[in-house]
Amino acid sequence: MSAATTFQRVGKGAITAIAVAATIIAALMFVPGLLGLDRYVITGGSMSGTFERGALVFEEQVPVSELRPGDVITYLPPADSGVTELVTHRIVSIEPHPNGGDAMVFRTQGDANAGIDPWTFTLADSVQPRVVGWVPAVGWVFIALADPRIRMLAIGLPAAAIALLFLRDLVRTTARSRDRSPATAAAH
Repeated sequence: MSAATTFQRVGKGAITAIAVAATIIAALMFVPGLLGLDRYVITGGSMSGTFERGALVFEEQVPVSELRPGDVITYLPPADSGVTELVTHRIVSIEPHPNGGDAMVFRTQGDANAGIDPWTFTLADSVQPRVVGWVPAVGWVFIALADPRIRMLAIGLPAAAIALLFLRDLVRTTARSRDRSPATAAAH
């Protein structure tokens, strides 16, 4: 087998692997939305042991009345907590609101945390995202693609490769048609 044939096989294998990876990533980006699921990337370590940093979690919107202790939800802690980003933690208790009514007071805890979160909260909406599954480590791809430079490389390099392959094929086709033209045949 010649070096050129080996190079072509390796190149085709690499292109196939890249295409399969891109298809899987695209499916993880679009299919959950089609199924009515939300997706979040876990960026902290408070749920270690259940899912690690970089996991991609999938959540379904469920009525707040269906939430139970043990469910894992993603929510924005109360403003006075000092936490300004979404948190994905496990519900440890649900109590009736002291002022009565339908509102419930929630307490949560990260599975890797020693204690319960120091805040309580109510949920303003009638539905809440609840974790239904996750894929380990795939979230790092989403984190990387959030960087505009990496996103440009992820789009630009395959586009450049396709353009170069097209240009190569165009040059080969043009050269072959020149070699077969009647003027070239008469000159021989």
